[in-house]
Amino acid sequence: MVLRLVANLHRRGVLGINQRNSALVLPLNPRRLYPRVDNKVLTKRLAAAAGIPTPGTFGVIAYHHQLAGLPALLEGLSDFVLKPARGSQGNGVLVITAVSAAGFRKSSGALLNAAQIRQHVSSMISGVFSLRGDWDSCLIEERIITHPCFEHVTRFGVPDVRVIVCGHIPIMAMCRLPTSQSDGRANLHQGAIAAGIDMSTGVLVHASQHNRTVKTHQDTGAALVGFAVPFWDEVLLLAVRAGRMSGLGYLGVDVVIDANRGPVLLELNARPGLAIQLANLRGLLPRLERARAAKLPESTSDEDLCRFAREQFVHSRC
Repeated sequence: MVLRLVANLHRRGVLGINQRNSALVLPLNPRRLYPRVDNKVLTKRLAAAAGIPTPGTFGVIAYHHQLAGLPALLEGLSDFVLKPARGSQGNGVLVITAVSAAGFRKSSGALLNAAQIRQHVSSMISGVFSLRGDWDSCLIEERIITHPCFEHVTRFGVPDVRVIVCGHIPIMAMCRLPTSQSDGRANLHQGAIAAGIDMSTGVLVHASQHNRTVKTHQDTGAALVGFAVPFWDEVLLLAVRAGRMSGLGYLGVDVVIDANRGPVLLELNARPGLAIQLANLRGLLPRLERARAAKLPESTSDEDLCRFAREQFVHSRC
């Protein structure tokens, strides 16, 4: 039975984790370049040099003795985000939407006091949320204000768009929609919704939550299929530029769409997960093969790479 299941998945073009690692991550992503995507401080520095927009940084705390200066860094901020520099899957990210005498209000509505904020930052520095448990740093960033177009398909937190890029070509994308269950975070493991995107139009074509198909958003009741991601052309272009900046041949590019700035690079991932296939009800393998078969020259412009993606990866055809 297991062999039949594996054979069926292979016929449908589903990419497995072993094949992802052996055929894509290992040969296309040189280890020496991993810090460019694993360390968000370095990612933001490279993005700034390449003219790619990222959330603004209010400060960085790298050592426990710097915790004494945390109140001064937060003074005057009405909202902000605390983020581990080497975190993964959104672990440890804390979004504060309002600050008052009552405390620091999270995107889910819960309140934290100053001691809890300090403890959370201390945990980040200690590596609680880092990829390998190594010592880490805490970034204090500006909070992205969700574009009003998402008003009906998310109530808590900030949705993002994950674009898989191979050889500088965007081949598949999904929109991750936070829910009350995910505590306002775009984390699929915690209950966020994964919605597949038609590469040609930016329109949502299928959605799943905890690996089960859903039609509406659990918090708003709004229909998901048919929703058009705003600034779709700009999202694709940013993904291509970020891929070139990283130097990696296969990666996930995470983009958020700010109400004032439009598409902004959130982070990069050298080992993007495979749930995007379930979100789209499509396997990655046929698109990977088509992208490689095209043999587009390195000199192909970013705009032409995006045009290729929109023309080749129409959801109804592949």
